[in-house]
Amino acid sequence: MIKTPKQLERYFKGASNHRRIAILLLVEKNDGITVEDMADNLTANIKTISQHTRSLVHAGLLNKTYQGRQVAHSLSPYGKSFVRFFRTF
Repeated sequence: MIKTPKQLERYFKGASNHRRIAILLLVEKNDGITVEDMADNLTANIKTISQHTRSLVHAGLLNKTYQGRQVAHSLSPYGKSFVRFFRTF
């Protein structure tokens, strides 16, 4: 089913940052990764990564799963589609 232009805009705006693209690619390789581990892997501030993951979750590209005090991140089905899309470029 083809998405509406408004739905597509939400996904593209959600991924429209080099850090967010890096996060999506990292999560693809490390399913269940935490924000702390993302910050370490990307050598970035944890607050910055946290804000970007929040935007990706809001856009529907990342899923969050609470595991005690930790929050594991995984790609949503649309997040997986976006990573495939990135790889075609």
